[in-house]
Amino acid sequence: MPAVHIKLYVSPSTVSSFLSLSLISSRKVWLSCIAQVDCSTAPVFQIASSQVMVGMAYDYAKNIEERPDPVKADLKGNLPSWLQGTLLRNGPGIFSVGDTTYNHWFDGMALMHSFTFKDGEVIYRSRYLRGDTYKDNMAAKRIVVSEMGTMAYPDPGKNVISRVITFLNHTVPDFTDNCGNNFIRYGKDYYATSETNYIRKVDPVTLETQDKVDYMKYLAVNLVTSHPHYDKDGTAYNMGTSIAEKGKTKYTLFKVPDTTAGGKANASPALKNLEVICTVPCRSLLSPSYYHSFGMTDNYFIFIEQPFKLDILKMATAYMRGVNWASCLKFFPEENTLIHLIDRKTGKEVGIKYYTEAMIVYHHVNAFEEDGHVIFDVIAYEDPSLYNMFYLNVLKEQSKTSAMSVPKCKRFALPVQTDKGIDVGDDMVKLQYTTASAVKEKEGKLLCQPEVLCDSVELPRINYDFNGKKYRFVYMTCVAMTAVATKIMKLDIETKERTEWSEENCWPSEPVFIPRPNGEGEDDGVVLTTVINSNPGESGFILVLDAKSFKEVARAYMNAEIHMDMHGYFIPMEN
Repeated sequence: MPAVHIKLYVSPSTVSSFLSLSLISSRKVWLSCIAQVDCSTAPVFQIASSQVMVGMAYDYAKNIEERPDPVKADLKGNLPSWLQGTLLRNGPGIFSVGDTTYNHWFDGMALMHSFTFKDGEVIYRSRYLRGDTYKDNMAAKRIVVSEMGTMAYPDPGKNVISRVITFLNHTVPDFTDNCGNNFIRYGKDYYATSETNYIRKVDPVTLETQDKVDYMKYLAVNLVTSHPHYDKDGTAYNMGTSIAEKGKTKYTLFKVPDTTAGGKANASPALKNLEVICTVPCRSLLSPSYYHSFGMTDNYFIFIEQPFKLDILKMATAYMRGVNWASCLKFFPEENTLIHLIDRKTGKEVGIKYYTEAMIVYHHVNAFEEDGHVIFDVIAYEDPSLYNMFYLNVLKEQSKTSAMSVPKCKRFALPVQTDKGIDVGDDMVKLQYTTASAVKEKEGKLLCQPEVLCDSVELPRINYDFNGKKYRFVYMTCVAMTAVATKIMKLDIETKERTEWSEENCWPSEPVFIPRPNGEGEDDGVVLTTVINSNPGESGFILVLDAKSFKEVARAYMNAEIHMDMHGYFIPMEN
């Protein structure tokens, strides 16, 4: 094939992705490229979805139908009369379009679920997020929008010029709006979210897809977490990454006030009132740290800058090299993990520098302050194997073997008082109830070692009334042998007692704690989890556990096919 010389103009309005800020030198972006590739040989990854299953006949790669019309669930047991509201859940539901198939479970097209608890009944519905990604894929009858673990290549039937232009467009990719990770509330609005600069407003009642929102319209960030924090007044706090914005790569903490409270103007969207709290410089211009969540107390933010990095230059060439964007993430076990402790009032880091050994954290559990310390708990891994365990061809084999490092719930303690007068080598943690340490290495620098609270756990949830405060109980999935949970558990952090729920041929999701109104005690409430059920003749169900005893109160069978999901958000019913 002869060399094809193409000069491609991309306007700033279309450059709203990972590389946009690093490539825009003025008001225009020009890409010059000599391409000598045979696009017809570009790989389109295929998996035999009918064979992907774990345990008894559960197919992780099966496409399932949405159920947009309300379905009354078959209830077994009695729901608490006070349980009134809607649990929203989000996760992938379509894994193949035409003759093309996603490589990775996280890449599947977003399927939203709602479970409405009202007057002793449960009503279920589900609907696919009809974003641009969904519409483009369905119109083409093949996967044409790339995801993190699956690079979409042009139809071999296209002419050479069209295929080369597609290659070049991926050098400055416009990220997917397949928001299938979680839900976020900003003001009165609810959004389906992943971790790109795009979120999708949705109707929490009907699950209909509404506006496409680009964070970059309000703030120069290319990545944003799907795990914000909320204050009692409804203010949302979140953080994102800016790639080479004005020559600097940085992490930005921001807040979105609740525009429906306290007589404030009811602006829609609330994002119009977004305020930057602070920025943290990245230690590498073109290799920002990947992070999935952060911690917050009454007075501090906790941000973990881990040596799990995204190589921006590799990402720019991934499409032409025939690899996915996930391959551009690399773990550097020889590097330290930096712990940034930021004062919420001033937006400045405290004077002491904290670090620990290399680790990978996806989920923070909680954080609180006590006696001059900030204590925070996270789920930590020794390597990046978790992501690899969710490739569909690996899920297929998980019942036989597991190559995933064991996730551990680790507690860190950060002394916030000055280290002046403290000898090098001394441990500055003075708390009696934890073995976590913070040893002075030199002036203004502490090496932090955690206490391991438990292991083989993921997807932690707490009573959110205790977010940022000292707490005792956490609810998690158990992932002892594979990345897919077969149990959920309640951990008593004080006694280290674990209470578990499991059932044969069932796969529970992230457990969500719902507090009893005016309840007494941290664990006064219920825990909700959606359960995939492969027992013959039985449908999936939502399980209701008494949070104190962790005993079953009720379950509601959906009479509809449901899929394993990721995260959820509970909306209490208004009086």
